[in-house]
Parts: sequence; C-alpha cells; structure tokens
Amino acid sequence: MTDAFTAPGRFWRGNLHTHSTNSDGVLDPSEVCRRYRDEGYDFMALTDHFIGFYKYPMTDTRAFRTRDFTTIIGAELHTGKQSNGELWHILAVGLPDDFAPPEAPHFSPVEGSESAADLALRARNAGAFVAIAHPQWSGLTLADARTVEAAHAVETYNHGCWAGCDRADGFAINDLLLSEGRRINLVATDDAHFSEPDHFGGWVMVKAEENDPEALVAALKAGLHYSTQGPEIRRVELTEKTIEVECSAAVSVIVQGHGQAAKAVHGLSMTRASLPLERFRKSPWLRVTVVDRAGKRAWSNPVWK
Repeated sequence: MTDAFTAPGRFWRGNLHTHSTNSDGVLDPSEVCRRYRDEGYDFMALTDHFIGFYKYPMTDTRAFRTRDFTTIIGAELHTGKQSNGELWHILAVGLPDDFAPPEAPHFSPVEGSESAADLALRARNAGAFVAIAHPQWSGLTLADARTVEAAHAVETYNHGCWAGCDRADGFAINDLLLSEGRRINLVATDDAHFSEPDHFGGWVMVKAEENDPEALVAALKAGLHYSTQGPEIRRVELTEKTIEVECSAAVSVIVQGHGQAAKAVHGLSMTRASLPLERFRKSPWLRVTVVDRAGKRAWSNPVWK
C-alpha cells in the first residue's frame, strides 16, 4: 500500500488557508508570502474570499515564488446556505485563474444560488484540491457535510478558529463521515488573517518529489500528507495484529477508529509505538494522533483496513 510514508519524494511543509488585503486579511499578498517563507514554510496557498464584495479575487502569488518557496493559486469559495442559514465556506487549492465565480455578492446567502455540492464539484473538476472548511466554526451538521461529495478532505484543525473563537475542530464530522464509508482525508490549516495570533499554528506535510504546485496538489489529492502543529509522523504501518507508529519525541500515541474504538500508549520521549488492533476489529478505518510534551499534536490521514 502506497501512503505518505512509503511514497517517493520528501515532505514539504505548507499552509493551505490564508487571507490578504485582497479580502479580509490585514497584510498585502507579498508580505503574507514573505512571512510564511521566512518562517520556514516550503509552500503556501493564499485563499482570499471569493466574494463579489471583494471583486471575486483569485490572488496571483506567482511573483513571490523563489527557488526554495512556492505558492499554489486558490480561494475560499462561498455559495448556498447551510442548514443553520449561514453561507457555505469551501477551501479550494489549485484553481485556474479563470474559475467562474458563483453568485456570492456578499457574506449572506442568495436564494437559488449554486449549491455547495455543485460548487465543490466544479472546483474539483477544474483541478483543485477541495476541503470542507472549519466545520465547528461554521456550525456545520453531518447532514450538511454529507452533501459535499467532491471534497477530498475536512479541515479538522483551523488555527484561526482556535485563536478567535475556540472552535478549531472538525474531527467529529470527519470521523462520522469515515464511519459511513466516506474515503475522506483531513487537513490542518492556519486560516491566517494576521489580525490576531492566527498564524503558524497548523499545517500539512505533503510528500512529493518536487516542491512544485502541480506535484503538491496531486499529492494532496492522493492523500500523501499528514497534518501537524509541530510533531512529526514518520511511519504508520498495519501488521496482522498491531499498528506500528514512528514519530518525533512524543508523550502519547493514540489510535482512533469507528465509534468508541480507541487505544493509547503514554511515555517519555517515545519515538516508536506498537498498539494492538484488538479494539479495532469492527472498524474499517484507523487514524493516528501523536502528542508531544508541549501538548502539540500531529494527525495521520485515515488508514483503511
């Protein structure tokens, strides 16, 4: 089985969700890119709000690429109405410059506008990696999430939503979709606006042979990535009776599965863990969380048995 840990290439650090003065961020695009580059990121996507109020910006960051840092063109798309009456937010990374905007003149839903499911599918068909943005912040229901069948991932940790309203989580939605058989991955992002401490807090590590926009988007679509606040995951492997994990120094390694299935091991400066699969006999999927001494976490994509 090819996964992020066995695929050829190396891991590249990137942020997939960021805003600039082209929408509601406080820094211009060049400064946003400079800060991520100087912070040691290999790539980023500047995903301004694709809203009529901001003239539907598809922020062009190609001028800010360097030999060691690249950017991916993307946007945060909006349309339709969730079951709570709020506007949908869909992250799309790897969009073409000429992607046609939906009917989203402002941050209020427009009756009869394109559905979120159709917009997500249109973005995916245009070549983008698509994620359901900040489910907890949005008040998204499982029924809402089910409709967006074109999504590659759920945004399960959003650092901006952690900083601004303590609603960073998307794991409940993600795990319920997995338990329904949905093959969907997960991503951690910043959603940085630089108006509060909403940056450099959650990112993806993407396995690709080159730090190139097309290679990175292809790897994201293929699930060749994990998400982190700092800890490294170096191997996740299923054997007949165990799940084997290698990581940077950790105090906890936790495996989650369907329903109440979970198992953890704890210790000091652990770099390897072997967890029995007995509790996961009825779970078709597993995922791994690694926790370091500072409480920072890393999360694998689901492994299907």
